[in-house]
Amino acid sequence: MRLLSDRYRIGTKNMKRAQKGVVYLWALFAVTVAGVVLAATGQVWQIKTQREKELELLFIGDQFRKAIMSYYNNPLTGVRQYPEKLEDLLEDKRGPVPIRHLRKIYIDPMTRDDEWGVIIEEPPQQQQTTGPQTGAQGAAGQAGLGLNASAAASPVSLTQGIAGVYSLSMQAPRKKAQFPEHFANFSEAKTYQDWHFVFKQQTGTGSTGQQGQQSSSGAAPPASPFGGSGGAGGARSGGGGQNIFGGQGGGGSSGQPPATGQNPFAR
Repeated sequence: MRLLSDRYRIGTKNMKRAQKGVVYLWALFAVTVAGVVLAATGQVWQIKTQREKELELLFIGDQFRKAIMSYYNNPLTGVRQYPEKLEDLLEDKRGPVPIRHLRKIYIDPMTRDDEWGVIIEEPPQQQQTTGPQTGAQGAAGQAGLGLNASAAASPVSLTQGIAGVYSLSMQAPRKKAQFPEHFANFSEAKTYQDWHFVFKQQTGTGSTGQQGQQSSSGAAPPASPFGGSGGAGGARSGGGGQNIFGGQGGGGSSGQPPATGQNPFAR
């Protein structure tokens, strides 16, 4: 009996040890699974947070761009000019009435700082004329086209200013597509510093200016069908132009018929 009791006691101890080992393994497995789940959850949360910051950066950058555009096109100043510093967007004192183009200097959601990189726009170069023109030619060209001098655009300031901003973060963006049309080049950005929120005034020469240059270039007028080398000047001078009624167009100013040439209606 004593031998049986000893064996039973030893078997019970071994069973308890085995149970403790199984519990330990299950606990270790549970901790491992929990760690993997938490790591995956943290990664997903980090990606979601970064995407939310990207949307916030796109909104804030567009606010800066629109504020610079409003400052540049302020009609009360009579001159198109970029701001010299970002604080000028908060209160524009160039006109008789101060204007707020931007509510505040926003904080960069990527760096959590209000410091931004700025893009400086150099003053435009003065356009040079294509060739020398006399005052009479320029007046004739404007008269022929009916140009109105009062319709000219506001002058552009010759001082440099801030045309845009960008984030100072060197982190690589996750958003690579589905940008607005004016931010389409963001898809090729390597870091957030390549996201440039810029306003640039589109300028160009219209067809009216090209016509004015053509009319004032001094080109010869077309030949007149009644003799002479074209226009009123040709009619008065009676030059050697071909007359449609035959003969050479000489003596146009005297009103006499041509000296030579057959009448096209004579039999």
